Parts: sequence; C-alpha cells; structure tokens
Amino acid sequence: MAGNSRTTFTKRSKERARQEKRQEKSQKMEQRKLEKTVDPTDPVERSGEPVIQYDEDGQPIALDFNDF
Repeated sequence: MAGNSRTTFTKRSKERARQEKRQEKSQKMEQRKLEKTVDPTDPVERSGEPVIQYDEDGQPIALDFNDF
C-alpha cells in the first residue's frame, strides 16, 4: 500500500501543475487581449484619414506620402 500512495501523490502533483500552467496561460491570454484593445484617446492611433496641418499664415501644408 505504501507504493500506491506515492503514485497518488505524484498524480495529484502533476494535475496541480497542469492546472497552474493552464491558469497562467489563461492569464497571459487575457493580458494580451487587454493590450490589444486600443485606447480611443491614444494620439498615435490614426483614423485612416490624413490630418490637415496649417502653417503660421493659416495655409494648409502640402500632404506627404506618409500622410496617407
């Protein structure tokens, strides 16, 4: 019987390790999901339309290739 309890302990510890790994993986996935969500107030985010900039005289500055 002593050998039987050792296998039970081993099985339980392996199952506990699997559960912990599964939980860590789930937490990492949630963290990545939160990082992917875009903050609408983030100035780096572009809406897809070019931003018209004006010089000191109030005239629009010519658009560049990178503006599109």
